[in-house]
Amino acid sequence: MRYFLLTFVVIVAIGIAIAGKRGDTSRRPPIEVFDDMDRQLKLRPMQPNAFFANGSSSQPHPAGTIARSTPIQTAKGPVMPFEDNAVNTGRITGSTSVPGVTNYAEFNPLAINKVLIERGRQRFTITCSPCHGQLGDGNGITKKFGMATVANLHDKRIVQMTDGELFFIVSNGRGQMQGYAAQLEVQDRWAIVAYVRALQLARLGSIDDVPEPHRATLTK
Repeated sequence: MRYFLLTFVVIVAIGIAIAGKRGDTSRRPPIEVFDDMDRQLKLRPMQPNAFFANGSSSQPHPAGTIARSTPIQTAKGPVMPFEDNAVNTGRITGSTSVPGVTNYAEFNPLAINKVLIERGRQRFTITCSPCHGQLGDGNGITKKFGMATVANLHDKRIVQMTDGELFFIVSNGRGQMQGYAAQLEVQDRWAIVAYVRALQLARLGSIDDVPEPHRATLTK
């Protein structure tokens, strides 16, 4: 038994000396017992391959294939929902954080029109109004059940946020608020941002914000 334990200790010591311990850094490739599919056979896109009859690894889509997503139309052109783009994240790709300067997109990339704002009103009513209230003033139904720390969307701090930051908060949440990226499509999140801006303008705007032809229709 004594020799067995001595042999075991020697083998372990040799193994550690050769392989090192977990967390060590080394310039040498690690010793792998199981590769865990780190390297696997695959076809490289647009490369010659004899597996298919036409000799190409990239094949045309079968008839009836349904695209997994459709592009989002913006003023700067179409953007796919899976791209690392400010349209999908609210953040400007590749920008760096500078004190006092945010890397959030400044403006809503979608065309602001009646259809978008109506869609935003619809999604806001379903998703946001239970907490923030129909007017965005933080007086939703949840306040009656003890949730007293709901943001008033007309606060100066929120009004001064860029559209990209509002989109980021809707997507990922902040504080006690959860993110809604799983429940709302990209276009719907931007539609909510547009509707929030409309609520803010309705509450905080002045007569100068109303087009001249429509001022006469307002009542004091």
